[in-house]
Amino acid sequence: MTARLEIEIASDVICPWCYIGKRRFEKALALLGDEVEANVTWLPFQLNPGMPVEGVARVDYRRSKFGSLERGRVLDARVSQEGAQEGIEFAFDRMQRTPNTLAAHRLIDLAQAQERADAVVMALFSAYFEAALDIGDAEVLAALAGRCGVSGWPEAADAARVARLEESVRELGISGVPTFIFDRKSALSGAYPPEQLAAAIRQSLGSE
Repeated sequence: MTARLEIEIASDVICPWCYIGKRRFEKALALLGDEVEANVTWLPFQLNPGMPVEGVARVDYRRSKFGSLERGRVLDARVSQEGAQEGIEFAFDRMQRTPNTLAAHRLIDLAQAQERADAVVMALFSAYFEAALDIGDAEVLAALAGRCGVSGWPEAADAARVARLEESVRELGISGVPTFIFDRKSALSGAYPPEQLAAAIRQSLGSE
C-alpha cells in the first residue's frame, strides 16, 4: 500500500548543498518507488536576509564570509566534487554576484500555487550554479518564469505571504538548509545520501 506523506523542504536557491540535496531527494524518492506518494512543498529560507536588494560582488561576499578567497575556493572545490556525483557542474569560477534571493522565493511561491514549483526551483538552481546568472535580476527572473510557464509574474506574487512563511520556518527552529520536514512530525537537515534520506522517510512513516 502506498503511503501519503507531506514533505516540506526549507531551502535557499543560492545554497549549493540545497541543489545537491534536491538531486539526492529525487533519488531517494526513486528508491522508495510505490512505497510513498510525496506531496512536496518548498519553504523559503534566506541564508542572507540582510543582503542588499542588488546583491553584492561574489568575491567580496566570499572574502567577508570565509576570511579569504583561498578558503572560499577550497570549500567550492569540495562542493564541486560532491555536485559532480549528482550530475551538477558548478560554475563557481564564472559567478560574479551573490544575489538577494527574496524575489526568487516569491517566484517559487507563485509557481507553487500553479503546481510549477519543482520546475522553477530546478531552473533557479541551474541558472545560478551552472549558468552563473544573477537570479536576483528582474530580467533573469522574468525569463525563468516564462520558461517554466508561471503566469502573473511578478504582479501576482504575494510578498507578505512569503515573509510570513519564512518567519514560520525560523519559528520551527530551522537554522540551516536544506531541511526536510515530514508531516510536521520529524525532520532531517542536510544533503544526506539518497539511502539515508529514504531511510528517514520510511522512519517517519513508521515502516522502519
